[in-house]
Amino acid sequence: MILASSSWAPVWSLVFCGVLLLYTLGRHTLNRRQLRHVAQHRHQVPAAFAEHIPLAAHQKAADYTIAKLRLDGLELPWHAALLVVWALLGGLHALNQTLLVWLGPGLVQQVALLGGFFLVSTVLELPWAWYRTFRLEARFGFNRSSVGLWLGDQAKGLLLGAVLGLPLAAALLWLMGSAGTTWWLWAWALWAGFNLLLLVLYPTVIAPLFNQFQPLQDDALRTRIEALLQRSGLRAQGIYVMDGSKRSSHANAYFTGLGPAKRVVFFDTLLAQLTPAQIDAVLAHELGHLKHHHIVQRVGMMLVASGLGFALLGWLIDQPWFYLGLGVIPNLDSANSALALLLLLLSAPLFTFFATPLLSQQSRQHEFEADAYAAQHSSAADLRAALLRLYQDNASTLTPDPWYARFYYSHPPAHERLARLNTLA
Repeated sequence: MILASSSWAPVWSLVFCGVLLLYTLGRHTLNRRQLRHVAQHRHQVPAAFAEHIPLAAHQKAADYTIAKLRLDGLELPWHAALLVVWALLGGLHALNQTLLVWLGPGLVQQVALLGGFFLVSTVLELPWAWYRTFRLEARFGFNRSSVGLWLGDQAKGLLLGAVLGLPLAAALLWLMGSAGTTWWLWAWALWAGFNLLLLVLYPTVIAPLFNQFQPLQDDALRTRIEALLQRSGLRAQGIYVMDGSKRSSHANAYFTGLGPAKRVVFFDTLLAQLTPAQIDAVLAHELGHLKHHHIVQRVGMMLVASGLGFALLGWLIDQPWFYLGLGVIPNLDSANSALALLLLLLSAPLFTFFATPLLSQQSRQHEFEADAYAAQHSSAADLRAALLRLYQDNASTLTPDPWYARFYYSHPPAHERLARLNTLA
């Protein structure tokens, strides 16, 4: 039976409220479990790490984890209330009606609705982002960004979002209104192509807008890395060092790009913290993701998920209850494409949240496979030593709550990961 009648609107409102409540309570419960578990184990370094991690570093990691959880505990009800305002109390409807009065119906108003929504959402998020950077991260000695640099990043992010996002939004909305009943298939194809293009352009066009990338100058380390790439049968466009230290003392390394645009990127903080052998092992881990096609799998999953989302939107766009149940009166004499898209974007994360543990489990399995590859092509002992150093320098807790870790962790908890590396060594 097709639920096209507006009488289903109250049912949809109740379903939405119920899922929002479960989502909020679920996140709150998991956060409280993690906070209690980390606090209870704050006063003693786990036996497996006692020889490598000082008590002061362990306690700093616990305090950092607790501080982030407390901030998330404040953000969670704020974002839930904001969602209620947008979707149930008429916030999105009011924005739509205001833009209809100013601009009249048509594609320009539809694009303005999308742009206006994301602009308002970004502005409302800025105080949280500022506090996270200049209070929480600074309190634990991680922040190195100035206010001017931070504001510049926000401005560049908004400008880049407008330059890339508004033309894409206009094209999607045009397809939604002009491509017939199969518009969702064409819209998905456009979305998929756009995202694949971004993966190719990101290393050379987008990332340099925010950071400087210099070719690796250490000849001995570069020779070592090139030998590892050759042993692995992989090619990279170049080996670069990113000035991550101008924003944060956190360290990382990654492979980026698709096809011939692939490049190896090291944070300058990582090169300062690890030995050449440890850097070699960390890179071997990243190469393991490539050799096991983890990146391709994740991109494929993203494309499948977005395709299902567009197909669902293709059905929901013609259901009056979908709008009315979320506080929006659909337009009778103009398109509702932007409204339907925004309502789906608002509601979908609540439902997909419950798939998080499945995705986390897959990601942790990928990390184990990449570690095994690193042990085979570099050194399990060096990777273990590198991880211990990074756990300490990044203040990563060694004592996560098991339920929290199973639900959220994309990487195995430290004790599981190092135990597996011990067997590989």
